[in-house]
Amino acid sequence: MAGLLAAMAALAALASYGLERSGIPPRRLAPYLEQRADGHNPLIVGVGRAMAATLHTLDRGDPPLPGTLRLRIGAQAEDARNAGQTTAPDAADTLAAGSREVTVASADALRAAIAQALPGDRITVLPGRYRFLASSYIAVSRPGTREQPIVLRAARAGSVVLELAMAEGFLVSAPWWTFENLQLQGICPLQGNCEHAFHITGAAQHFTARNNTILDFNSHIKINGQHGVQPDHGLLEQNTLSNTAVRQTGTPVTPIDLVAASHWTIRANLISDFIKGGGDQISYGGFAKGAGSGNVFERNVVICEQRLRGQPGQRVGLSLGGGGTAAPYCRDQRCITEQDGGVLQANLIASCSDEGIYLNRAATSQLRHNTLIDTAGIALRFPETSADLEGNLVDGRIAVRGGALLRAQDNLDSGVTRLYLGSHPLRALFHAPLEFDLRWRGPAPRREAVSTDARSGAVAELCGAPRPSQPAYGAFEDFAACLRP
Repeated sequence: MAGLLAAMAALAALASYGLERSGIPPRRLAPYLEQRADGHNPLIVGVGRAMAATLHTLDRGDPPLPGTLRLRIGAQAEDARNAGQTTAPDAADTLAAGSREVTVASADALRAAIAQALPGDRITVLPGRYRFLASSYIAVSRPGTREQPIVLRAARAGSVVLELAMAEGFLVSAPWWTFENLQLQGICPLQGNCEHAFHITGAAQHFTARNNTILDFNSHIKINGQHGVQPDHGLLEQNTLSNTAVRQTGTPVTPIDLVAASHWTIRANLISDFIKGGGDQISYGGFAKGAGSGNVFERNVVICEQRLRGQPGQRVGLSLGGGGTAAPYCRDQRCITEQDGGVLQANLIASCSDEGIYLNRAATSQLRHNTLIDTAGIALRFPETSADLEGNLVDGRIAVRGGALLRAQDNLDSGVTRLYLGSHPLRALFHAPLEFDLRWRGPAPRREAVSTDARSGAVAELCGAPRPSQPAYGAFEDFAACLRP
């Protein structure tokens, strides 16, 4: 008996070693088995589907749809800069000397105001619903300046809806433009025809989108160069990007699609339900690729499948490198690396059928204090990829493939073997994580004292709360601070 038990223990250890070495979680193996079984006799098909369903349940379960998420992340009913203020409004609400206030109340008037804009203009759209039906985009080609940016806004968030039935809404090719407090809705009869709400390209440096709600596009915000000029130094802050239905298209479905530009900050956005129904069925919440550098994703909430559940395909949360870039579209025309010096910190990524974070040929990356729940985990791939991981809480595994270099320091992860046993110890830290109730069940798991240096800086926090000297693992100290009353 002792010999039999020893043999069984050895087999279990060997199986565990093999699973950990493979780095393949159940949610990735399940569709492979189902695909391999298809086309065979009914018995094999049935067995394949049963095995896939079992693996899916072990890894992901069958959680109920979450209720309405009242997050402080994403677009807010108040101007994001002034939310919660009880004192005087932000200085940006006071028109600078020499600037013009331009008020518009029709789609044609808005087009004209944009076409005639001068540095310092503040174009305010009066409350209402405006429809744009055209085969062409709205060209934003008049430049602002550092001292006098051009602002296009609604005075109150949610009071203006721009309905766009066109492949691209705003084509921004000039610098120093800000769009804020708007709701943009794609209304194309064919989903593949509504590609981008914003296409930021060429000389559109220092673009800002703040506190906007953008719904029903394939790639809501597209960023790329033109004729060797890159739209660097942009800011996407406190926006909500989502879809109300599966996108039936073969073109990319990626709410934030950044190619070749550098030094963008993507902060405090809510990104959800980006399901690609056509083509390869692979979609991303956001990526930066194309040989850019210094791009930062911080304090975002990414929910791959919030309302749209149970669809085939692969959903990835955030990525440095995405699926790679063809050489002509790379900043250096070669893409020796897809990204250099990218940072992902204090992001909450959940409910993804594939990786929560994927690094593809992403050099000198930093992943700090992210929380991943119900994803495959974190994957690093190819020799060009190198990354420092610190303080992350990963309900899943951390996988290194193809010669990537990982420098891991003090992270929590589940590994692979536990997932095949239906064991999720990190989910158990929260009240009901699959329903997005992320209150700690007990004391938050804390790191040893963390020193800051010029490289890592202060430890960021999802909801903007201060971090103690012994911070909690993951993106937040107390998730209640992320919720509105």
